[in-house]
Amino acid sequence: MFLSAFRFPGAEAESSFLFDLTTTYDQSVYPYGVLPKAGLDEILFRPVTILHGGNGSGKSTALNVIAEKLRLVRTSACNRSRFFGQFVESCSASLEEAVPRGSRIITSDDVFGMMLDIRALNEGIDRKREEIVEDYFALKHGKFQLRSLGDMEQLQRINRTRRQTTSRFVSAESGKSIRERSNGESALMYFQGKMEMDTLCLLDEPENSLSPANQKILADFLVESVRYCGNQLVISTHSPFLLAMPGAKIIDLDHGSRVVDSWTELENPRVYHEFFKAHEGEFAERTDSR
Repeated sequence: MFLSAFRFPGAEAESSFLFDLTTTYDQSVYPYGVLPKAGLDEILFRPVTILHGGNGSGKSTALNVIAEKLRLVRTSACNRSRFFGQFVESCSASLEEAVPRGSRIITSDDVFGMMLDIRALNEGIDRKREEIVEDYFALKHGKFQLRSLGDMEQLQRINRTRRQTTSRFVSAESGKSIRERSNGESALMYFQGKMEMDTLCLLDEPENSLSPANQKILADFLVESVRYCGNQLVISTHSPFLLAMPGAKIIDLDHGSRVVDSWTELENPRVYHEFFKAHEGEFAERTDSR
């Protein structure tokens, strides 16, 4: 445990600020006015603390404010309005230990940006391969005349090319493509590569871009990062696989930021449960037919 508590300005302080602001005619007051709607004044943390709530409930806002206050490492810029810095200054944190270097916030924008980088690299490889294919046919079918010993290297290259198929030539000339993993697999590798041991990690909806199977893998990885690597996690999520992490403290921002006794109480997991229960017979039919 590094972070034990975090206090936001609170509804009364925010109301006072907004009242004083009415004379400035400023229309953008974010992040003021967001967290009081969820009743979120203070968070008391455990090794794993999860913020759950619908879109617009304030999950990402809370994580970004905490990250900014603690000066955590981040890749993507957060939504910094004119009053964001003032809001952060009015917050306070209680620490059990100093937040280690390497502690960071990882957002879905970070993962999406990584995927765009991979796509750009792969597109560059594809363009290079098109040029190599053209080179292959030019070497294989083009005319060549040996005029000096200096042409021997080119002659040897032509002879090698004529013994190779197109795919073997392209593979040898272009090197190995990085397009080896799906988006979900790449996202998993991103988390595993960015999270350092013995650090505080804030994860904003890390399940984005992940299939259910990969969400389960991510949940197992996060459990192990806490149990064996000394990490403390603060997560915003809708994923039942992450919500079911053993020992996690879950704060439901949809219902006054109450701490729930079990993730099965939450509305979103119950929607999944009711859906699968309604189709239980279809699953049974599939199982019987195997």
